[in-house]
Amino acid sequence: MASRAERASDARVPLSRDRVLEAAIELADAAGIESLTMRRLAQELGVEAMTLYYHVANKDDILDGMVERVISQYELPSPDGDWKAELRKTAISAYEVLSRHPWAASLSLSGRGPGTARLRYSDAILGTLRRGGFSADMTDHAYHALESHIMGFTLWEVGMNLGSPEDLARLATAFMAQLPADEFPYMAEHVQQHLRPRRPEEEGEFAFGLDLILDGLERLRH
Repeated sequence: MASRAERASDARVPLSRDRVLEAAIELADAAGIESLTMRRLAQELGVEAMTLYYHVANKDDILDGMVERVISQYELPSPDGDWKAELRKTAISAYEVLSRHPWAASLSLSGRGPGTARLRYSDAILGTLRRGGFSADMTDHAYHALESHIMGFTLWEVGMNLGSPEDLARLATAFMAQLPADEFPYMAEHVQQHLRPRRPEEEGEFAFGLDLILDGLERLRH
């Protein structure tokens, strides 16, 4: 969150829709989406709550704008690149962006109408699949498989909320101390995997699952 000095400095900058949305994102990142109210947002910006309505219609307008700004940060696939490499790049970019804003995946799935950034992203994914040689039917399946992995994995990770790798190691150690390993040997083995040092080249579980999907799509394409 911004310090008092930073808020005082920002107060001298003319208020705009972009400033309102950026402040809303910072507030949600720091304190959770449930902390976002018009009054709290106005306090962060150093203005009266009614002043916000010169730049946004209401809270729903702010939420829509926040989702749009987050999705606009995704690295879109290049139309000239290899379909598989481009989709992998974009999926990892989307996952990393959503991970920086833990509230965004859930909010983007809340039934709000798709904005321009969302439409641009979806169209780019669909176009990459079609140019890559997939039929319209297979493109439909592939798109949903990719989106389910990106959103589903992010929501699972946010829901687990296990903290940093150090926090996870402490939780795993404490769990192992209470687990009857003789009764649940495979669970004990699984938890031990969370305690082993990770090699620098290991990309993690999201990339592993993503590659399974992309490899499967590549086989179906031929």
